[in-house]
Amino acid sequence: MCGIVGYVGEKKATPILINALKKLEYRGYDSAGIAVFDGEDIVVRKVKGALKVLEERISKEVIEGSLGIGHTRWATHGEPSDVNAHPHTNISGTIAIVHNGIIENYLKLKAWLQDKGIVFKSQTDTEVVAHLINYYYEETGDIFGAVLNAIHRLEGSYALGVISKDFPDRIIAARKESPLIVGLGNGENFIASDVPAVLEHTREVYFLDQKQIAVLYSDHVDLFDEDGNRVIKEPFHVDWDVSSAEKGGYSHFMLKEIYEQPKAFTDTLRPHLKLTDGKPCDIDFEELTMKAEDWKKTSRIVITACGTAYHAGVVAKYAFEHFARIPVVVDIASEFRYRNPILNKDDVFIVISQSGETADTLAALRLAKSKGIRVIAITNCVGSSVSREADDVIYTSAGPEIAVASTKAYTTQLMCLYMLALKSAHERANISDCEYKKLLAELSEIPSKAQEILDNQSVVQKIVSRNFNKEKVFFIGRQYDSATCLESALKLKEVSYMHSEAFPAGELKHGPIALVDDTTLVVGIATEPELYDKVASNMEEVLTRGCTTLVITSDDGKAFEKCAKDVISIPKIDGDFGPLLSVIPAQLFAYYCAVQRGINPDKPRNLAKSVTVE
Repeated sequence: MCGIVGYVGEKKATPILINALKKLEYRGYDSAGIAVFDGEDIVVRKVKGALKVLEERISKEVIEGSLGIGHTRWATHGEPSDVNAHPHTNISGTIAIVHNGIIENYLKLKAWLQDKGIVFKSQTDTEVVAHLINYYYEETGDIFGAVLNAIHRLEGSYALGVISKDFPDRIIAARKESPLIVGLGNGENFIASDVPAVLEHTREVYFLDQKQIAVLYSDHVDLFDEDGNRVIKEPFHVDWDVSSAEKGGYSHFMLKEIYEQPKAFTDTLRPHLKLTDGKPCDIDFEELTMKAEDWKKTSRIVITACGTAYHAGVVAKYAFEHFARIPVVVDIASEFRYRNPILNKDDVFIVISQSGETADTLAALRLAKSKGIRVIAITNCVGSSVSREADDVIYTSAGPEIAVASTKAYTTQLMCLYMLALKSAHERANISDCEYKKLLAELSEIPSKAQEILDNQSVVQKIVSRNFNKEKVFFIGRQYDSATCLESALKLKEVSYMHSEAFPAGELKHGPIALVDDTTLVVGIATEPELYDKVASNMEEVLTRGCTTLVITSDDGKAFEKCAKDVISIPKIDGDFGPLLSVIPAQLFAYYCAVQRGINPDKPRNLAKSVTVE
């Protein structure tokens, strides 16, 4: 995943491009660059390292020009370096491009171009595109036709921004698989990989569809399909505030987004929670075409996702099976798409993706659609590929999430999945009206109980101060809590680089306990009262091996007073809803471990926010 931007208008392009890239640096930060037409030539400046390195490099020069493109990179082909950084150009430097995605047939195209005398400077797949566009431009003298011909030969994924010295009044943009938006301004227009990059300039955007091409001028934008036919499209109005994409006084985006969870819970729950006399009585998904009779004939639910979203799916498996009594299969999308999966006409297929652009999840969605299976998408991004291609979509209403490690997007995914599980259970008559309303009342209390945890975050800080240097951290739990352990371990390893793993508590004696010693912290998660004794027994087993123990629990601590050195208490909640709360202390634990170890939790090494390529 990389971030691309572009500007055409009357203002100086360079500061606009740099500021826009700052909003996209979460998409990649191993190199950055810009290309600006200064009235005579295309000036390219690109460097290895974070965007601030580029800023420092160009701070002492004035790059004139009101047409330009920019890029912040997460490396796929070619190591991070000045040469491999984007933008890339043709040999003469008269055409410059930026690219997000992977060109799968680049080696074949590179060999073909080398046979024609083209000498390559970088190890990237992107440079192939620059030379390919130039090849067709030399044939026709038409830059739009050159881009059109070039993309017809590209296999894989791309979001492209192209400028040409010979056409200094326009940017040509195109997308396939990788996300790309066009921002519509007054006397100026923009391209970007994501909405926050353009929000300070405009709220009117086009979400480019698959294989669409846009030609941006300062005063208008023309849209075309892959065959060059003009397309008419209504712009989308972005209604969330630009400040929600800023840190708002917090030290890091990750901490800000952890603290935004009570509001995100409310924003996700409120539109769907129906009240009678002020009390919750029903869940209403007006946007779903799935009706009661569809739930009644559902024979199985298949959930597929990647990373954190996959962990939300594991929680959902327990919820659907417990409440609705529907068997559930949860699969990692990158495995699902390649194993010739068995799908039945009465299955319901649920895909989960924060960005709505995750490559493997999209491929799994399309595979299910090709089999005629109903697809429900849960995503945070309106207008994303997942939201457009699914039969139905539920939005998480988390707002923009900038930190690479997902927090509020995960918990709002859980909220949507719980609502869907309860709704399906009620439609199938697997829970009574009385039980349904009781559970909805519990769900409505989640935002305030999440706030209670955050109000007592200093407890987590103190525990971190004693444990941030542990060599190994193991998370154990049972049932729902074992699913939360998966996400807790991932958060810790993502942002602090501490070795952390998750195990079902009952599996300790089947191997993992061999790793436990005095350099180990074992974290038990226990939110289901009927399983407290079992988890406490497991904690005693590891305690006798010399490790340090911590328990995150909705119990008052008495069940674990003999086996836990530290206890983080969370508000009491129905055990089935425990994952909505118990993960919050784990998120805080991961965050403070990263800070104590001197690591920026917003930008963990080697990771990007959304994996839009394989």
